[in-house]
Amino acid sequence: MALVEVQVPDIGDFDEVTVIELMVKVGDTVKAEQSLITVESDKASMEIPSSTAGVVTAMRVAMGDKVKQGSVLLVVEAAGAASASAAAPAVATPVAAAPAAAPVTVAAAAVPVASGPVQVFVPDIGDFKDVAVIEVMVKPGDTIKVEQSLITVESDKASMEIPSSHAGVLKELKVKVGDTVNIGDLLAILEGTLAAAAPVAATSAAVVAVASAPAAAPTPVAAAVAAVSAPAHAPGGNTVGLPHASPSVRKFARELGVPLAEVKGSGLKGRITEADVQAFTQAVMSGAAQTKAQAAKAPAATGGGGSELGLIPWPKVDFAKFGPIERKEMGRIKKISGANLLRNAIMIPAVTNHDDADITDLEAFRVSTNKENEKSGVKVTMLAFLIKACVAALKKYPEFNSSLDSSNGGDALVYKNYWHIGFAADTPNGLMVPVIRDCDKKGVLQISQEMGELAKKARDGKLGPAEMTGATFTISSLGGIGGKYFTPIINAPEVAILGVCKSTMEPVWDGKQFVPRLMLPLSLTWDHRVIDGAAAARFNAFLGQILSDFRRVLL
Repeated sequence: MALVEVQVPDIGDFDEVTVIELMVKVGDTVKAEQSLITVESDKASMEIPSSTAGVVTAMRVAMGDKVKQGSVLLVVEAAGAASASAAAPAVATPVAAAPAAAPVTVAAAAVPVASGPVQVFVPDIGDFKDVAVIEVMVKPGDTIKVEQSLITVESDKASMEIPSSHAGVLKELKVKVGDTVNIGDLLAILEGTLAAAAPVAATSAAVVAVASAPAAAPTPVAAAVAAVSAPAHAPGGNTVGLPHASPSVRKFARELGVPLAEVKGSGLKGRITEADVQAFTQAVMSGAAQTKAQAAKAPAATGGGGSELGLIPWPKVDFAKFGPIERKEMGRIKKISGANLLRNAIMIPAVTNHDDADITDLEAFRVSTNKENEKSGVKVTMLAFLIKACVAALKKYPEFNSSLDSSNGGDALVYKNYWHIGFAADTPNGLMVPVIRDCDKKGVLQISQEMGELAKKARDGKLGPAEMTGATFTISSLGGIGGKYFTPIINAPEVAILGVCKSTMEPVWDGKQFVPRLMLPLSLTWDHRVIDGAAAARFNAFLGQILSDFRRVLL
Protein backbone atom coordinates (compact mmCIF):
# COMPACT_ATOMS: atom_id res chain seq x y z
CA MET A 1 0.00 0.00 0.00
CA ALA A 2 1.29 3.48 -0.86
CA LEU A 3 0.22 6.97 0.13
CA VAL A 4 -0.48 9.20 -2.88
CA GLU A 5 -1.02 12.95 -2.82
CA VAL A 6 -3.85 13.97 -5.17
CA GLN A 7 -3.22 17.42 -6.64
CA VAL A 8 -5.27 19.94 -8.57
CA PRO A 9 -4.78 19.32 -12.33
CA ASP A 10 -4.37 22.03 -14.96
CA ILE A 11 -7.52 24.17 -14.72
CA GLY A 12 -6.67 26.64 -17.42
CA ASP A 13 -5.69 30.28 -16.90
CA PHE A 14 -7.31 30.55 -13.49
CA ASP A 15 -4.76 31.58 -10.87
CA GLU A 16 -6.69 30.68 -7.72
CA VAL A 17 -10.19 29.29 -7.31
CA THR A 18 -12.27 28.89 -4.15
CA VAL A 19 -13.24 25.53 -2.67
CA ILE A 20 -17.02 25.69 -2.27
CA GLU A 21 -17.90 22.05 -1.68
CA LEU A 22 -16.18 18.98 -0.22
CA MET A 23 -17.58 15.79 -1.75
CA VAL A 24 -15.54 13.22 0.21
CA LYS A 25 -14.19 12.80 3.74
CA VAL A 26 -11.49 10.84 5.54
CA GLY A 27 -12.24 7.12 5.39
CA ASP A 28 -14.16 7.27 2.09
CA THR A 29 -13.17 4.92 -0.73
CA VAL A 30 -12.80 6.90 -3.97
CA LYS A 31 -12.52 5.76 -7.56
CA ALA A 32 -10.35 7.23 -10.27
CA GLU A 33 -12.10 10.24 -11.88
CA GLN A 34 -14.55 10.48 -8.95
CA SER A 35 -15.26 14.12 -8.05
CA LEU A 36 -13.53 15.22 -4.85
CA ILE A 37 -14.29 18.92 -4.47
CA THR A 38 -16.14 21.70 -6.28
CA VAL A 39 -14.31 24.94 -6.98
CA GLU A 40 -15.57 28.22 -8.35
CA SER A 41 -14.17 31.26 -10.11
CA ASP A 42 -16.06 34.31 -11.32
CA LYS A 43 -16.64 32.53 -14.63
CA ALA A 44 -17.35 28.90 -13.90
CA SER A 45 -17.83 26.24 -11.27
CA MET A 46 -16.18 22.87 -11.74
CA GLU A 47 -15.66 19.57 -9.97
CA ILE A 48 -12.10 18.33 -9.49
CA PRO A 49 -11.72 14.56 -10.03
CA SER A 50 -9.32 12.15 -8.37
CA SER A 51 -6.37 10.84 -10.32
CA THR A 52 -6.06 7.78 -8.10
CA ALA A 53 -8.37 5.17 -6.59
CA GLY A 54 -8.04 4.28 -2.92
CA VAL A 55 -9.04 5.24 0.62
CA VAL A 56 -8.86 8.88 1.77
CA THR A 57 -6.47 9.10 4.73
CA ALA A 58 -6.15 12.89 5.06
CA MET A 59 -7.79 16.05 3.72
CA ARG A 60 -5.50 18.94 2.81
CA VAL A 61 -8.19 21.52 1.94
CA ALA A 62 -11.23 22.96 3.67
CA MET A 63 -14.26 24.99 2.62
CA GLY A 64 -13.25 28.48 1.56
CA ASP A 65 -9.61 27.61 0.79
CA LYS A 66 -7.98 28.89 -2.39
CA VAL A 67 -6.38 26.29 -4.66
CA LYS A 68 -4.60 26.28 -7.99
CA GLN A 69 -2.76 23.84 -10.24
CA GLY A 70 -0.51 21.64 -8.11
CA SER A 71 -2.26 22.28 -4.79
CA VAL A 72 -2.56 19.08 -2.73
CA LEU A 73 -6.21 18.18 -2.13
CA LEU A 74 -5.95 15.01 -0.10
CA VAL A 75 -3.90 11.90 0.56
CA VAL A 76 -5.09 8.53 -0.73
CA GLU A 77 -3.86 5.11 0.34
CA ALA A 78 -3.72 3.23 -2.95
CA ALA A 79 -2.71 -0.38 -3.55
CA GLY A 80 0.16 -0.67 -6.00
CA ALA A 81 0.29 3.07 -6.61
CA ALA A 82 3.43 5.02 -7.28
CA SER A 83 4.94 7.38 -4.76
CA ALA A 84 3.24 10.66 -4.01
CA SER A 85 5.86 12.71 -5.82
CA ALA A 86 5.60 10.57 -8.94
CA ALA A 87 1.83 10.46 -9.05
CA ALA A 88 1.17 14.17 -9.01
CA PRO A 89 2.68 15.16 -12.38
CA ALA A 90 0.67 12.43 -14.12
CA VAL A 91 -2.44 14.49 -13.68
CA ALA A 92 -1.08 17.68 -15.19
CA THR A 93 1.35 16.29 -17.78
CA PRO A 94 -1.15 15.82 -20.68
CA VAL A 95 -1.89 19.54 -20.62
CA ALA A 96 1.41 20.95 -19.37
CA ALA A 97 3.44 19.11 -22.03
CA ALA A 98 2.87 21.98 -24.46
CA PRO A 99 4.79 25.27 -23.93
CA ALA A 100 2.40 27.12 -21.61
CA ALA A 101 4.26 30.43 -21.62
CA ALA A 102 3.97 31.25 -25.31
CA PRO A 103 0.79 33.16 -26.20
CA VAL A 104 -1.19 31.61 -29.04
CA THR A 105 -3.58 33.37 -31.37
CA VAL A 106 -6.99 31.66 -31.43
CA ALA A 107 -8.20 30.72 -34.92
CA ALA A 108 -11.38 32.81 -34.57
CA ALA A 109 -9.24 35.96 -34.84
CA ALA A 110 -8.72 35.36 -38.55
CA VAL A 111 -12.38 35.99 -39.39
CA PRO A 112 -12.57 39.14 -41.55
CA VAL A 113 -14.90 42.10 -41.03
CA ALA A 114 -18.38 41.09 -42.15
CA SER A 115 -21.54 42.92 -43.11
CA GLY A 116 -24.96 41.31 -42.94
CA PRO A 117 -26.06 38.06 -41.28
CA VAL A 118 -23.31 36.23 -39.45
CA GLN A 119 -23.59 32.80 -37.89
CA VAL A 120 -22.20 32.13 -34.41
CA PHE A 121 -21.24 28.54 -33.65
CA VAL A 122 -20.42 26.67 -30.45
CA PRO A 123 -16.61 26.83 -30.05
CA ASP A 124 -14.33 24.00 -29.02
CA ILE A 125 -15.48 22.95 -25.55
CA GLY A 126 -12.98 20.16 -25.11
CA ASP A 127 -13.93 16.50 -24.95
CA PHE A 128 -17.45 17.21 -23.75
CA LYS A 129 -20.32 15.86 -25.85
CA ASP A 130 -24.03 16.73 -25.73
CA VAL A 131 -23.80 19.36 -23.00
CA ALA A 132 -27.14 20.77 -21.83
CA VAL A 133 -28.19 24.40 -22.20
CA ILE A 134 -29.26 25.49 -18.71
CA GLU A 135 -29.45 29.27 -19.19
CA VAL A 136 -30.11 31.66 -22.08
CA MET A 137 -28.62 35.09 -21.42
CA VAL A 138 -29.83 37.02 -24.45
CA LYS A 139 -32.93 37.44 -26.60
CA PRO A 140 -33.62 38.53 -30.21
CA GLY A 141 -33.11 42.26 -30.60
CA ASP A 142 -30.29 42.50 -28.05
CA THR A 143 -27.06 44.21 -29.06
CA ILE A 144 -24.25 41.72 -28.58
CA LYS A 145 -20.61 42.55 -27.87
CA VAL A 146 -17.62 40.46 -28.86
CA GLU A 147 -16.96 37.80 -26.19
CA GLN A 148 -20.28 38.52 -24.47
CA SER A 149 -21.73 35.31 -23.00
CA LEU A 150 -24.80 34.04 -24.85
CA ILE A 151 -25.73 30.84 -23.02
CA THR A 152 -24.61 28.67 -20.12
CA VAL A 153 -24.10 24.96 -20.69
CA GLU A 154 -23.49 22.21 -18.20
CA SER A 155 -22.04 18.72 -18.13
CA ASP A 156 -21.95 16.40 -15.15
CA LYS A 157 -18.59 17.93 -14.17
CA ALA A 158 -18.71 21.65 -14.98
CA SER A 159 -20.85 24.57 -16.05
CA MET A 160 -19.52 27.08 -18.58
CA GLU A 161 -20.61 30.18 -20.44
CA ILE A 162 -20.39 30.23 -24.24
CA PRO A 163 -19.30 33.63 -25.64
CA SER A 164 -20.11 35.25 -28.98
CA SER A 165 -17.37 35.40 -31.61
CA HIS A 166 -18.86 38.55 -33.18
CA ALA A 167 -20.65 41.76 -32.30
CA GLY A 168 -23.99 42.83 -33.69
CA VAL A 169 -27.74 42.64 -33.15
CA LEU A 170 -29.14 39.22 -32.32
CA LYS A 171 -31.52 38.28 -35.10
CA GLU A 172 -32.25 34.68 -34.16
CA LEU A 173 -31.28 32.33 -31.33
CA LYS A 174 -31.09 28.69 -32.42
CA VAL A 175 -31.10 27.03 -28.98
CA LYS A 176 -33.28 27.08 -25.90
CA VAL A 177 -33.04 25.88 -22.32
CA GLY A 178 -32.97 22.08 -22.23
CA ASP A 179 -31.33 21.61 -25.66
CA THR A 180 -28.02 19.78 -25.94
CA VAL A 181 -25.18 21.21 -28.02
CA ASN A 182 -21.77 20.16 -29.33
CA ILE A 183 -18.81 21.90 -30.94
CA GLY A 184 -19.81 23.41 -34.28
CA ASP A 185 -23.55 23.61 -33.60
CA LEU A 186 -25.23 26.79 -34.85
CA LEU A 187 -25.91 28.95 -31.82
CA ALA A 188 -27.17 32.31 -33.11
CA ILE A 189 -27.48 34.60 -36.12
CA LEU A 190 -26.38 38.22 -35.81
CA GLU A 191 -26.95 41.03 -38.29
CA GLY A 192 -25.47 44.47 -38.83
CA THR A 193 -21.97 45.69 -39.61
CA LEU A 194 -19.96 43.19 -37.68
CA ALA A 195 -16.34 43.28 -36.63
CA ALA A 196 -14.81 39.91 -35.94
CA ALA A 197 -13.27 39.14 -32.60
CA ALA A 198 -9.88 40.70 -32.09
CA PRO A 199 -6.90 38.37 -31.82
CA VAL A 200 -7.01 36.76 -28.41
CA ALA A 201 -3.74 35.81 -26.71
CA ALA A 202 -4.51 32.52 -25.02
CA THR A 203 -2.05 32.04 -22.19
CA SER A 204 -4.05 29.12 -20.81
CA ALA A 205 -2.03 25.93 -20.93
CA ALA A 206 -5.27 24.07 -21.61
CA VAL A 207 -5.92 26.09 -24.81
CA VAL A 208 -2.34 25.68 -25.95
CA ALA A 209 -2.54 21.96 -25.48
CA VAL A 210 -5.70 21.71 -27.56
CA ALA A 211 -4.46 23.98 -30.35
CA SER A 212 -0.86 22.86 -30.78
CA ALA A 213 -0.47 19.47 -29.10
CA PRO A 214 -3.41 17.20 -30.04
CA ALA A 215 -1.59 14.13 -28.76
CA ALA A 216 -1.67 15.49 -25.21
CA ALA A 217 -5.41 15.39 -24.58
CA PRO A 218 -6.60 17.81 -21.87
CA THR A 219 -8.38 16.54 -18.80
CA PRO A 220 -12.17 17.03 -18.77
CA VAL A 221 -11.86 19.79 -16.19
CA ALA A 222 -9.14 21.64 -18.10
CA ALA A 223 -11.10 21.43 -21.34
CA ALA A 224 -14.22 22.74 -19.66
CA VAL A 225 -12.44 25.74 -18.20
CA ALA A 226 -10.63 26.47 -21.46
CA ALA A 227 -14.00 27.04 -23.10
CA VAL A 228 -14.79 29.85 -20.67
CA SER A 229 -11.49 31.65 -20.65
CA ALA A 230 -13.29 34.60 -22.28
CA PRO A 231 -14.77 37.23 -19.94
CA ALA A 232 -18.11 36.56 -18.32
CA HIS A 233 -21.22 38.22 -19.74
CA ALA A 234 -20.97 41.98 -19.99
CA PRO A 235 -22.30 44.11 -17.11
CA GLY A 236 -25.84 45.22 -17.80
CA GLY A 237 -26.40 42.35 -20.20
CA ASN A 238 -29.68 40.47 -20.32
CA THR A 239 -28.93 37.63 -17.91
CA VAL A 240 -30.89 35.48 -15.55
CA GLY A 241 -28.86 34.41 -12.50
CA LEU A 242 -28.40 30.72 -11.88
CA PRO A 243 -28.85 29.26 -8.40
CA HIS A 244 -25.58 29.13 -6.50
CA ALA A 245 -24.92 25.38 -6.78
CA SER A 246 -22.49 22.97 -8.37
CA PRO A 247 -23.39 21.12 -11.60
CA SER A 248 -23.90 17.84 -9.76
CA VAL A 249 -26.30 19.47 -7.29
CA ARG A 250 -28.26 21.11 -10.12
CA LYS A 251 -28.46 17.75 -11.89
CA PHE A 252 -29.67 16.12 -8.66
CA ALA A 253 -32.35 18.81 -8.28
CA ARG A 254 -33.53 18.35 -11.88
CA GLU A 255 -33.89 14.59 -11.34
CA LEU A 256 -36.12 15.24 -8.31
CA GLY A 257 -38.06 18.04 -9.99
CA VAL A 258 -36.94 20.55 -7.35
CA PRO A 259 -37.08 24.28 -8.28
CA LEU A 260 -33.52 25.09 -7.26
CA ALA A 261 -34.17 28.84 -7.19
CA GLU A 262 -36.50 28.26 -4.22
CA VAL A 263 -33.96 26.28 -2.16
CA LYS A 264 -32.03 28.14 0.54
CA GLY A 265 -28.36 27.23 0.54
CA SER A 266 -26.46 26.38 3.70
CA GLY A 267 -23.02 26.21 2.12
CA LEU A 268 -20.30 28.81 1.75
CA LYS A 269 -21.77 32.16 0.61
CA GLY A 270 -25.24 30.63 0.52
CA ARG A 271 -24.29 27.84 -1.88
CA ILE A 272 -26.90 25.10 -2.26
CA THR A 273 -25.71 21.62 -1.31
CA GLU A 274 -27.20 18.19 -2.00
CA ALA A 275 -28.35 18.08 1.63
CA ASP A 276 -30.25 21.35 1.08
CA VAL A 277 -32.10 19.82 -1.89
CA GLN A 278 -32.97 16.73 0.14
CA ALA A 279 -34.20 18.85 3.06
CA PHE A 280 -36.35 20.99 0.76
CA THR A 281 -37.88 17.88 -0.83
CA GLN A 282 -38.68 16.39 2.57
CA ALA A 283 -40.22 19.68 3.75
CA VAL A 284 -42.50 19.87 0.70
CA MET A 285 -43.53 16.23 0.94
CA SER A 286 -44.31 16.56 4.65
CA GLY A 287 -46.26 19.77 4.12
CA ALA A 288 -43.85 21.94 6.08
CA ALA A 289 -43.11 23.96 2.93
CA GLN A 290 -44.54 24.48 -0.53
CA THR A 291 -43.18 25.52 -3.89
CA LYS A 292 -44.24 28.70 -5.65
CA ALA A 293 -46.15 26.56 -8.14
CA GLN A 294 -48.10 24.97 -5.30
CA ALA A 295 -48.75 28.35 -3.73
CA ALA A 296 -50.09 29.65 -7.04
CA LYS A 297 -52.59 26.79 -7.14
CA ALA A 298 -53.59 27.12 -3.48
CA PRO A 299 -56.37 29.73 -4.03
CA ALA A 300 -58.27 27.22 -6.18
CA ALA A 301 -58.25 24.79 -3.27
CA THR A 302 -59.90 27.35 -1.01
CA GLY A 303 -62.59 28.22 -3.51
CA GLY A 304 -60.90 31.03 -5.38
CA GLY A 305 -60.60 29.29 -8.75
CA GLY A 306 -63.03 27.66 -11.14
CA SER A 307 -62.70 29.83 -14.24
CA GLU A 308 -61.18 26.97 -16.24
CA LEU A 309 -64.30 24.90 -15.55
CA GLY A 310 -66.66 27.68 -16.58
CA LEU A 311 -67.92 28.19 -13.02
CA ILE A 312 -69.24 31.48 -11.71
CA PRO A 313 -66.82 33.39 -9.45
CA TRP A 314 -66.58 32.45 -5.78
CA PRO A 315 -68.63 34.89 -3.67
CA LYS A 316 -66.66 37.64 -1.93
CA VAL A 317 -68.29 38.50 1.35
CA ASP A 318 -67.39 40.98 4.08
CA PHE A 319 -68.23 38.69 6.99
CA ALA A 320 -67.35 41.36 9.57
CA LYS A 321 -70.46 43.35 8.73
CA PHE A 322 -72.60 40.51 10.10
CA GLY A 323 -70.77 40.11 13.39
CA PRO A 324 -67.40 39.50 15.11
CA ILE A 325 -64.92 37.34 13.19
CA GLU A 326 -61.45 35.85 13.66
CA ARG A 327 -59.16 35.10 10.74
CA LYS A 328 -56.60 32.26 10.87
CA GLU A 329 -54.27 31.17 8.09
CA MET A 330 -54.70 27.59 6.93
CA GLY A 331 -51.83 25.24 7.73
CA ARG A 332 -49.43 24.30 4.97
CA ILE A 333 -50.53 20.67 4.96
CA LYS A 334 -54.16 21.68 4.46
CA LYS A 335 -53.21 24.06 1.67
CA ILE A 336 -51.24 21.39 -0.17
CA SER A 337 -53.69 18.54 0.41
CA GLY A 338 -56.61 20.83 -0.40
CA ALA A 339 -55.38 21.38 -3.96
CA ASN A 340 -54.97 17.62 -4.47
CA LEU A 341 -58.38 16.84 -3.00
CA LEU A 342 -60.08 19.41 -5.23
CA ARG A 343 -58.41 17.98 -8.33
CA ASN A 344 -59.31 14.41 -7.39
CA ALA A 345 -62.90 15.28 -6.51
CA ILE A 346 -63.43 17.07 -9.84
CA MET A 347 -61.39 14.89 -12.20
CA ILE A 348 -62.39 11.41 -10.95
CA PRO A 349 -65.93 10.09 -11.66
CA ALA A 350 -66.22 8.57 -8.20
CA VAL A 351 -68.99 6.31 -6.86
CA THR A 352 -69.35 5.07 -3.27
CA ASN A 353 -70.80 1.74 -2.09
CA HIS A 354 -71.87 1.40 1.56
CA ASP A 355 -71.99 -1.94 3.34
CA ASP A 356 -71.70 -3.54 6.80
CA ALA A 357 -69.32 -6.30 7.92
CA ASP A 358 -69.92 -8.58 10.90
CA ILE A 359 -66.72 -8.40 12.97
CA THR A 360 -68.05 -9.97 16.19
CA ASP A 361 -65.70 -12.96 16.12
CA LEU A 362 -62.78 -10.94 14.74
CA GLU A 363 -63.07 -8.39 17.56
CA ALA A 364 -63.08 -11.18 20.15
CA PHE A 365 -59.95 -12.62 18.53
CA ARG A 366 -58.29 -9.18 18.51
CA VAL A 367 -58.98 -8.66 22.22
CA SER A 368 -57.60 -12.08 23.14
CA THR A 369 -54.53 -11.53 20.97
CA ASN A 370 -53.74 -8.29 22.78
CA LYS A 371 -54.06 -10.00 26.14
CA GLU A 372 -51.65 -12.72 25.06
CA ASN A 373 -49.14 -10.17 23.74
CA GLU A 374 -49.26 -7.60 26.54
CA LYS A 375 -45.58 -8.04 27.29
CA SER A 376 -44.55 -7.35 23.66
CA GLY A 377 -45.86 -3.80 23.83
CA VAL A 378 -47.51 -4.15 20.40
CA LYS A 379 -51.22 -3.38 20.43
CA VAL A 380 -53.18 -4.93 17.57
CA THR A 381 -55.87 -2.67 16.13
CA MET A 382 -58.83 -3.51 13.91
CA LEU A 383 -57.15 -1.44 11.17
CA ALA A 384 -54.29 -3.97 11.01
CA PHE A 385 -56.81 -6.76 10.31
CA LEU A 386 -58.51 -4.52 7.73
CA ILE A 387 -55.20 -4.03 5.91
CA LYS A 388 -54.64 -7.79 5.62
CA ALA A 389 -58.26 -8.29 4.53
CA CYS A 390 -57.92 -5.58 1.86
CA VAL A 391 -54.76 -7.19 0.48
CA ALA A 392 -56.69 -10.45 0.00
CA ALA A 393 -59.52 -8.57 -1.75
CA LEU A 394 -57.07 -6.62 -3.93
CA LYS A 395 -55.44 -9.87 -5.05
CA LYS A 396 -58.84 -11.34 -5.97
CA TYR A 397 -59.93 -8.15 -7.76
CA PRO A 398 -56.65 -6.70 -9.16
CA GLU A 399 -58.28 -3.75 -10.97
CA PHE A 400 -58.64 -2.14 -7.53
CA ASN A 401 -54.83 -2.28 -7.24
CA SER A 402 -54.22 -0.58 -10.59
CA SER A 403 -53.76 2.96 -11.95
CA LEU A 404 -54.57 4.69 -15.21
CA ASP A 405 -51.46 5.12 -17.37
CA SER A 406 -51.30 8.92 -17.63
CA SER A 407 -48.39 8.73 -20.10
CA ASN A 408 -50.67 6.94 -22.54
CA GLY A 409 -53.59 9.36 -22.32
CA GLY A 410 -55.35 7.18 -19.77
CA ASP A 411 -56.09 4.45 -22.33
CA ALA A 412 -54.26 1.69 -20.44
CA LEU A 413 -54.14 0.31 -16.91
CA VAL A 414 -51.01 -0.36 -14.87
CA TYR A 415 -51.56 -3.43 -12.68
CA LYS A 416 -49.22 -3.42 -9.68
CA ASN A 417 -47.83 -6.67 -8.35
CA TYR A 418 -47.10 -5.16 -4.97
CA TRP A 419 -49.47 -4.20 -2.18
CA HIS A 420 -48.57 -0.99 -0.35
CA ILE A 421 -51.43 0.25 1.83
CA GLY A 422 -51.79 3.87 2.93
CA PHE A 423 -53.73 4.81 6.04
CA ALA A 424 -55.01 8.24 6.95
CA ALA A 425 -53.44 9.61 10.15
CA ASP A 426 -54.96 12.54 12.02
CA THR A 427 -52.22 14.92 13.21
CA PRO A 428 -52.20 18.38 14.85
CA ASN A 429 -51.04 19.82 11.52
CA GLY A 430 -53.65 18.09 9.38
CA LEU A 431 -54.34 14.80 7.65
CA MET A 432 -51.34 12.75 6.52
CA VAL A 433 -51.20 9.35 4.80
CA PRO A 434 -48.25 7.11 5.80
CA VAL A 435 -47.72 3.98 3.68
CA ILE A 436 -47.01 0.44 4.90
CA ARG A 437 -45.10 -1.40 2.19
CA ASP A 438 -45.41 -5.06 1.13
CA CYS A 439 -48.38 -5.78 3.38
CA ASP A 440 -48.83 -9.15 1.67
CA LYS A 441 -45.53 -10.29 3.21
CA LYS A 442 -46.23 -9.09 6.75
CA GLY A 443 -48.34 -10.45 9.57
CA VAL A 444 -50.91 -8.54 11.61
CA LEU A 445 -48.48 -8.02 14.50
CA GLN A 446 -45.78 -6.53 12.27
CA ILE A 447 -48.30 -4.32 10.50
CA SER A 448 -49.61 -3.08 13.87
CA GLN A 449 -46.08 -2.24 15.01
CA GLU A 450 -45.18 -0.35 11.81
CA MET A 451 -48.52 1.45 11.84
CA GLY A 452 -47.89 2.68 15.38
CA GLU A 453 -44.39 3.89 14.50
CA LEU A 454 -45.55 5.69 11.35
CA ALA A 455 -48.51 7.30 13.12
CA LYS A 456 -46.17 8.68 15.80
CA LYS A 457 -43.79 10.06 13.18
CA ALA A 458 -46.76 11.68 11.43
CA ARG A 459 -47.89 13.37 14.66
CA ASP A 460 -44.32 14.57 15.32
CA GLY A 461 -43.95 15.90 11.77
CA LYS A 462 -41.04 13.56 11.03
CA LEU A 463 -42.40 11.52 8.14
CA GLY A 464 -40.03 11.35 5.17
CA PRO A 465 -41.15 11.53 1.50
CA ALA A 466 -40.55 7.79 0.98
CA GLU A 467 -42.92 7.02 3.86
CA MET A 468 -45.82 8.83 2.19
CA THR A 469 -45.52 7.66 -1.41
CA GLY A 470 -46.12 4.48 -3.41
CA ALA A 471 -49.50 3.42 -1.97
CA THR A 472 -51.70 1.23 -4.19
CA PHE A 473 -54.80 1.47 -1.97
CA THR A 474 -55.77 3.67 0.99
CA ILE A 475 -57.90 3.14 4.09
CA SER A 476 -59.43 6.11 5.90
CA SER A 477 -60.67 5.07 9.35
CA LEU A 478 -62.89 7.12 11.64
CA GLY A 479 -63.43 4.13 13.92
CA GLY A 480 -62.06 5.84 17.00
CA ILE A 481 -64.31 8.87 16.56
CA GLY A 482 -67.75 7.82 15.35
CA GLY A 483 -70.10 8.25 12.44
CA LYS A 484 -71.90 5.73 10.28
CA TYR A 485 -70.92 6.19 6.62
CA PHE A 486 -69.04 8.80 4.57
CA THR A 487 -67.71 9.35 1.07
CA PRO A 488 -63.87 9.35 1.07
CA ILE A 489 -62.07 11.06 -1.84
CA ILE A 490 -59.80 8.83 -3.91
CA ASN A 491 -56.09 9.55 -3.54
CA ALA A 492 -54.91 9.73 -7.17
CA PRO A 493 -53.30 7.90 -8.91
CA GLU A 494 -55.02 5.15 -6.92
CA VAL A 495 -58.45 4.06 -8.18
CA ALA A 496 -60.19 3.20 -4.91
CA ILE A 497 -60.27 4.04 -1.21
CA LEU A 498 -62.00 2.38 1.74
CA GLY A 499 -63.70 4.46 4.43
CA VAL A 500 -64.38 2.84 7.81
CA CYS A 501 -66.53 4.17 10.66
CA LYS A 502 -67.14 3.14 14.26
CA SER A 503 -68.48 -0.37 14.80
CA THR A 504 -71.74 -0.74 16.74
CA MET A 505 -73.75 -3.58 18.27
CA GLU A 506 -76.89 -4.18 16.23
CA PRO A 507 -79.69 -6.77 16.19
CA VAL A 508 -79.13 -9.09 13.22
CA TRP A 509 -81.65 -11.71 12.05
CA ASP A 510 -80.02 -15.14 11.87
CA GLY A 511 -83.04 -16.86 10.31
CA LYS A 512 -84.69 -17.67 13.59
CA GLN A 513 -84.18 -14.70 15.82
CA PHE A 514 -82.46 -11.36 16.24
CA VAL A 515 -79.02 -11.68 17.83
CA PRO A 516 -76.55 -8.94 18.85
CA ARG A 517 -73.67 -8.65 16.40
CA LEU A 518 -70.82 -6.12 16.14
CA MET A 519 -71.21 -4.46 12.71
CA LEU A 520 -68.51 -2.40 10.99
CA PRO A 521 -69.68 0.24 8.43
CA LEU A 522 -67.68 0.16 5.16
CA SER A 523 -67.68 2.90 2.50
CA LEU A 524 -65.84 1.95 -0.70
CA THR A 525 -65.23 4.78 -3.20
CA TRP A 526 -64.07 3.76 -6.66
CA ASP A 527 -63.13 5.30 -10.02
CA HIS A 528 -65.91 4.48 -12.50
CA ARG A 529 -63.47 4.79 -15.42
CA VAL A 530 -61.69 1.69 -14.14
CA ILE A 531 -64.25 -0.18 -12.04
CA ASP A 532 -67.92 -0.93 -12.64
CA GLY A 533 -70.68 -1.30 -10.08
CA ALA A 534 -70.80 -5.08 -10.14
CA ALA A 535 -67.07 -5.39 -9.41
CA ALA A 536 -67.35 -2.89 -6.56
CA ALA A 537 -70.26 -4.81 -5.02
CA ARG A 538 -68.30 -8.06 -5.24
CA PHE A 539 -65.21 -6.44 -3.68
CA ASN A 540 -67.22 -5.16 -0.72
CA ALA A 541 -69.03 -8.48 -0.28
CA PHE A 542 -65.76 -10.44 -0.37
CA LEU A 543 -64.17 -8.03 2.10
CA GLY A 544 -67.10 -8.50 4.44
CA GLN A 545 -66.78 -12.30 4.21
CA ILE A 546 -63.11 -12.16 5.20
CA LEU A 547 -63.80 -9.87 8.16
CA SER A 548 -66.62 -12.11 9.39
CA ASP A 549 -64.39 -15.22 9.16
CA PHE A 550 -60.73 -14.21 9.04
CA ARG A 551 -59.65 -17.75 8.20
CA ARG A 552 -60.63 -16.92 4.61
CA VAL A 553 -57.53 -14.73 4.33
CA LEU A 554 -55.48 -17.93 4.20
CA LEU A 555 -57.34 -19.29 1.16
